Amino acid sequence: MAADCGPAEQWRAALPQHALFGRLRERAPAAPRPPRLRDLLCGLGADLLLWDGPAAALLAIGLRRLGGNDPAALGRYQTLLCINPPLFEVHQTLLSPAQHHVALIGTKGLMVLELPKRWGKNSEFEGGKPTVNCSTIPIAERFFTSSTSLTLKHAAWYPCDTLEPHIVLLTSDNTIRFYSLKVPQTPIKVIVLSDTEEETLTIKTGRAYTASLGETAVAFDFGPQVPVPKHVLGQRGREEVLGYPLYILYENGETFLTYISLLQSAGSLGKLLGPLPMHPAAEDNYGYDACAVLCLPCIPNILVIATESGMLYHCVVLDGEEDDEQSEKSWDPRSDLIPSLYVFECVELELALKLATGDEEDPLESDFSCPIKLHRDPKCPSRYHCTHEAGVHSVGLTWINKLHKFLGSDEEDKDSLQELGAEQKCFVEHILCTKPLPCRQPAPIRGFWIVSDVLGPTMICITNTYECITRPLLSTVHPASPPLLCSREDKDLTVSPLRIVAESEHSFEKHIQGILQRSSANPLHLKSADKDAAPPPEECLQLLSRATQVFREEYILKQDLAKEEIQQRVKLLWGQKKKQLEDLNYCREERKSLREMAERLADKYEEAKEKQEDIMNRMKKVLRSFHSQLPVLSDTEKDMKKELQTIHDQLQHLSNAIRQVKMKKEYQQKQMEKGRSPRKPSISLSAYQSKCIQAVLREEGEHIREMVKQINDIRSHVNF
Repeated sequence: MAADCGPAEQWRAALPQHALFGRLRERAPAAPRPPRLRDLLCGLGADLLLWDGPAAALLAIGLRRLGGNDPAALGRYQTLLCINPPLFEVHQTLLSPAQHHVALIGTKGLMVLELPKRWGKNSEFEGGKPTVNCSTIPIAERFFTSSTSLTLKHAAWYPCDTLEPHIVLLTSDNTIRFYSLKVPQTPIKVIVLSDTEEETLTIKTGRAYTASLGETAVAFDFGPQVPVPKHVLGQRGREEVLGYPLYILYENGETFLTYISLLQSAGSLGKLLGPLPMHPAAEDNYGYDACAVLCLPCIPNILVIATESGMLYHCVVLDGEEDDEQSEKSWDPRSDLIPSLYVFECVELELALKLATGDEEDPLESDFSCPIKLHRDPKCPSRYHCTHEAGVHSVGLTWINKLHKFLGSDEEDKDSLQELGAEQKCFVEHILCTKPLPCRQPAPIRGFWIVSDVLGPTMICITNTYECITRPLLSTVHPASPPLLCSREDKDLTVSPLRIVAESEHSFEKHIQGILQRSSANPLHLKSADKDAAPPPEECLQLLSRATQVFREEYILKQDLAKEEIQQRVKLLWGQKKKQLEDLNYCREERKSLREMAERLADKYEEAKEKQEDIMNRMKKVLRSFHSQLPVLSDTEKDMKKELQTIHDQLQHLSNAIRQVKMKKEYQQKQMEKGRSPRKPSISLSAYQSKCIQAVLREEGEHIREMVKQINDIRSHVNF
């Protein structure tokens, strides 16, 4: 059975059976700590890197070897040991843009692991050694050690992969620091997000007043590189400067913007812009529990802001206009324009399953909330993924392409924005639920990664109990592979009208896809780690009712509706086919009759043509005889008479010329006879004189020859 599957299906089925996960489950503590969301999985091409906390090592699994017939591949992996292991608990691993380093991130510190070189047949670390020592670089170690109350909130790599690796840290003192791996203890750039005096006034809990009010930064994200606006550069705005927009999210939902370029000096590029106004405005500022922000790699930038209550806001970043109201908290009252966030749509994630409450139809409302972590999709820029303590969601923005088309259109097409907002909605897929029942504690996942290799785009999740779950990405949002060169169609070939109708915007196939599109789904339920604790029967019944209701409403009913549409369409097509067959038979009969009529017309045409030629010949004879019997000369005959008279005069003139030529000829003959006498001439000519005489005689001879030729021509013409 496995032999019949492709390489992608083989490694997807083999990865959960890998011996590594069994060993990690055996080493897991019997009484686990309170659950916490972790992200300990990252990928390097077709290799998975999983962080093992107790061993302080990265475990590498090669996915390409799992697709073969080698049974030993299920137990083979490499261990990347840290020479200087971190002393803090790692809750996230992050691969650098150049894919040479892995950041080990914790709340009390950060350490960078340098990946060893790879070589060999399977491109393994150090040629395939089971255990490899790796050097580590502690980042801001003295800073975190000296500040015991300081915690690390968010960390990310600087997105430029051509420079030296830099990592960006957001700490609880509301400060963003940039560190270089060459100077890991001293930041090369610092952005202070709040006043120092305000941060020193702390309350008993250790948090600042600004933190208690939600005025502290909780996350940030970089956007794609763009030219920095001139009003941000100030006096240096004459030359174009490229920088990365850095969006900073505060807990109260406000978003700030700054432009970063490590190639430039730390001038006005590091100043804050904001808070960015959000349109349409909301009284609660779209929530006070913001926890994550993600900038999709597209222009204009699209921000995804997530809250702990499960709300996602898709915001389009557009430049501000002159009549926009500037915020009172602007970084500089002299600032010209700052970008605005236009909330395109809001999405509410189902963090915990909404179960039915007995006989009532309304689902049971849950007050469960948790932080959400946003992940980019390396294969599809219009798709991202959400992980939280209760499971995994996948969100696809199907309207990005139409939004770009709308923004690039003329002013006349601005009315299509309402149609765009009404029809194009995002696609949300609930993939994994780790809290299916209210009585269960959430079991957050330990690792999440998207494999975008040629093996097939696949989502990999490592659960809290080290179970590996693989799911292929849906092609609803995922772009199709580009066509091969050999399958390229000829543009000169005519396209069938039926194909044009099938590929149109309002085709029947897209209509059926719209009917079958689901607004909710049954995610994969994760079973409890505690085998002895049985859930209450009421909650099991509610879960079963919920699953049955989803299957009935989102699958069976929609499939029945699609079935009715297809049957009605088939009935209409059968009627059209019957009518078209009748029309086809009628056209065939008409073609046969037209062909016979064409043959008869062709015969008649030949006969008419022959009769016309006979009549024309008879007419020519009648006209010739008629003109010959007229007593008066016609104009043509008069012209002919004049021409003959002229020829007669020319003949007389030529006859006189011939007579003269003959007389000259006789005279020359007499002179030649006299020259034949034996007496030698007394006159001797020079070579030049004889040459001139010969030339004159030659010319006279040619003149005589031409005259003779003209006389002969005239004679032949007169005789005719």
